[in-house]
Amino acid sequence: MTSTTEGDLDTLRAEAHAAIRDLRSRKASLDDDSIDLILRGARNHYAWTERPVSRELLETIYEIAAAGPTSMNTCPARFVFVTSQDGKDRLEKALKPANVAKMRSAPVTAIVAYDLEFWTHLPFLFPHEDRRPFFEGKAAHIEETAFRNSTLQGAYFIIAARAAGLDIGGMSGFSNQDVDEEFFSGTTLKSNFLINLGYADETALFQKLPRFAFDEACKFV
Repeated sequence: MTSTTEGDLDTLRAEAHAAIRDLRSRKASLDDDSIDLILRGARNHYAWTERPVSRELLETIYEIAAAGPTSMNTCPARFVFVTSQDGKDRLEKALKPANVAKMRSAPVTAIVAYDLEFWTHLPFLFPHEDRRPFFEGKAAHIEETAFRNSTLQGAYFIIAARAAGLDIGGMSGFSNQDVDEEFFSGTTLKSNFLINLGYADETALFQKLPRFAFDEACKFV
């Protein structure tokens, strides 16, 4: 494991502080249209145009999403991009019938998965000290941490995709067991949820469904 001296940490902290201050001075908040694009006015889509999605764009989206925080910087999420006919055939086996056409028509379907051996990479991801003993031999803690943080990373990926100009359609109507057997057999990966990606045919949308008001979902204590 690469050691980091206290002097190195002081320098890195100072650089991080300066970077945040500089960013805030350039952009204190997003404008309303930007917020609408990524969340408030965004929709979960079900139909897609034939416009392709490039590898370069997916790499950009991953780079943005990977910057999001996870506990101890564990970064357990792994992404499998299903684009080929063979891949779609394999994925279809796990889907509920209502979701097959949504997946088939999307240029890309991302399987958001998590690696149960994420903690073995902590010397690289969290070089300040060796945090592997927090997880070694603790299967339930590993599973809980991997699932929670990969869910966070999947959400970051959705927001990043929208920010980069793509539409998304998140899906949970499938068998995780079937996906794991088909795509992750013999590995330490497990599936979490699916994200269809592309340029949507918005004519398939219906009205935006209600949300709870602040006072219905929030409280102070």
